[in-house]
Amino acid sequence: MKKTILSLSCALWLSIPAATAQVNLDSLDAVYDSLSIGEVSVTAAKPMVKMEADKMTYDVAADEESKSATVLDMLRKVPMVTVDGQDNITVNGSSAFKVYVDGKPNPMFSQNASQIFKMMPAAAVAKIEVITNPGAKYDAEGAVGVLNIVLAKQAGGGSSQLNGTTGTVRAQVGNQRVGGGVWFSSQQGKLSASGNAMAFHQWQKMETTLDRESFADGGRSQYFQNSKQRVPGVMGNLSLSYDIDSLNVVSAAVSVTDFTAKMESNPIVRQNQVEYTYFDRVKMKNTSFNASADWQHFFSPERNRYLTLSYQLSYTPQKLINEQHYEAPMPDIYLENKPKSLEQTLQFDYTTPIAANQTLNLGGKYILRNNRSWSEAMEYHHGNDIAAAYAEHEAKFGKLATKAGLRYEHTWQKVEYERGAGTDFKSNYGNLVPSASLSFSPSMTKNIGLTYNLRLSRPGISYLNPYIDRHTPTVVTYGNPNLDVEKMHNIGLSYSSFSQKFMLNLGLRQSFTNNQIAMYGFIKDNLLNLTYGNVAKWRNTSLTAFVNWLATKSTRLMLNGALDYTDLRSSALDMKNSGWHANLMAGLQQTLPADFKLGLNAILNTKSYTLQGWMSGYELLVANLSKDFLDKRLNVAIIGIAGLHDRGAISMDMYHKDRDHSQMQHIRVPVSQVMLNVSYTFGKQGVKAKEHKSRISNDFMEKKSEQEQIGTATGTM
Repeated sequence: MKKTILSLSCALWLSIPAATAQVNLDSLDAVYDSLSIGEVSVTAAKPMVKMEADKMTYDVAADEESKSATVLDMLRKVPMVTVDGQDNITVNGSSAFKVYVDGKPNPMFSQNASQIFKMMPAAAVAKIEVITNPGAKYDAEGAVGVLNIVLAKQAGGGSSQLNGTTGTVRAQVGNQRVGGGVWFSSQQGKLSASGNAMAFHQWQKMETTLDRESFADGGRSQYFQNSKQRVPGVMGNLSLSYDIDSLNVVSAAVSVTDFTAKMESNPIVRQNQVEYTYFDRVKMKNTSFNASADWQHFFSPERNRYLTLSYQLSYTPQKLINEQHYEAPMPDIYLENKPKSLEQTLQFDYTTPIAANQTLNLGGKYILRNNRSWSEAMEYHHGNDIAAAYAEHEAKFGKLATKAGLRYEHTWQKVEYERGAGTDFKSNYGNLVPSASLSFSPSMTKNIGLTYNLRLSRPGISYLNPYIDRHTPTVVTYGNPNLDVEKMHNIGLSYSSFSQKFMLNLGLRQSFTNNQIAMYGFIKDNLLNLTYGNVAKWRNTSLTAFVNWLATKSTRLMLNGALDYTDLRSSALDMKNSGWHANLMAGLQQTLPADFKLGLNAILNTKSYTLQGWMSGYELLVANLSKDFLDKRLNVAIIGIAGLHDRGAISMDMYHKDRDHSQMQHIRVPVSQVMLNVSYTFGKQGVKAKEHKSRISNDFMEKKSEQEQIGTATGTM
């Protein structure tokens, strides 16, 4: 009997058609997972990373450390993603990416990815997708692509849909953060639901020194700051899906995110031999509400031709308060800004087969977006309407798969100043955006992909707004209403090979733009003025590699690295800069006696370059020791994080130089942490709620500069 069952299991493995051109690993999950019949189980290693022509998927649930780590910890392992010493995230070396949650855009995640991901448990996530070639279905916004966070829809390890409920409760306590949450998944007949809720509180200290020299008048200013930052917040989402009948499905989702970053410091300023100090308090309140609904109609029982109608609402109010109290005779400064955005989207998508192994996708959408901002000095309205239509053809010819599409987007933009200095302006323009991919699978375990796409970065209101904002006594920032859309060309080549014990993913990518929006500075009236312009040409060539080796039954070795060369030039500023950059994550996962699990990850990030300067690298060590109890329902873990130099801290230097001044900034962040993480899984194992994936995929989000990302992550902006 056992031999018969074993033969049947092996036959299931061998009977998978070898003619499958583009390896669809999602459809093979049942094979890679354990096949169990009676007493016999045949287990094959499920790939942790899947590299396809147009995207890369990191299986977070398959990573043992996901039970106790955060999403930010997982991102450090994901190919093509880099998390620097201040927790700023880049994809393929750029911060111009968009964040999706379950296939739909989330403005709060995009604008505050670092803050949210460092507090979000990895166990709440099933997969992380890096979509480098989104295709014509997706909006053209997002210069280097999309980071899609697929939330976990089940706590058990099964794949069948059974009536019942399962979930996980979790708590974490450490020397820099505390938090807790609950996740559940439920299936009751035709209705399925899943959701999560979490609360957190993080605190951190940071030391900053700055030395600035003006070339014009020989003036010099120095700045010293020891700051304390606290970030309390809550997040939650709920997804529902209902099968009306075999041909109609309706689904809906709602999510809320709310957190407040608070920072206090007593900076010391030395300017031209004059020294003074002041009290500085910054408070940033960030809130986001997102809701979506979809109706999907299938025209036949085969479900290969269908129409989807979708609606999405996103509301994001924010509030920034900056108080600076000086000793006489300098006056105090109080700045308050209340930006908010309301976005509504209507979309339809139609998919139909047109021949054997050929599919045509058609669709259109209309986005209505309204931004408003209020401050004591100014009030303005920023409206953007976008109409789009696309056509995309997909085909499979034996071992070869192709996808080619064309998208047209037309933008109407209008800015009105209701109060304060500013000139109303409006514009409308259209963009034709092509994309294509070619995939060849010489075998079921190997894939080679070639892609091209054009991506856009529309300047957001923070880039366009000419309002002068005085962050410190020596620095002012303002936008440029004459900015143009940034156009980024991307060409990629990928190779993927895997077996039960060894996995290799390689990627080669070339990205370039001739009108990059860059922040630049100059000295005027003894103040550093920072603004933006389409003033740079950016070229980046990168090679990424991911290796996962199951050396023994209890030992797994991983290597995730990237090497890239960046060239930046600006004839308008008469400046250029270039250099090599590398990041490397070497990891070990070891099963110890008594079934303890040990994870060690060493992270190295070298010097990186901007148009007007550079940023130094860092080294970081992360350790994780965990054990399961109560039939693997209870997991207890101890996590440690430390920098490898400067008493466990991360120390980074940032150098900036232009025609008027040079500046060296040193930041020291004591990242050393020890945390205790406890989670408990309850309910019926194997329950899996149907996943709601909104067909709406708005990429129309505001582009952020590296300086703004750093400010958001550290609370200094």
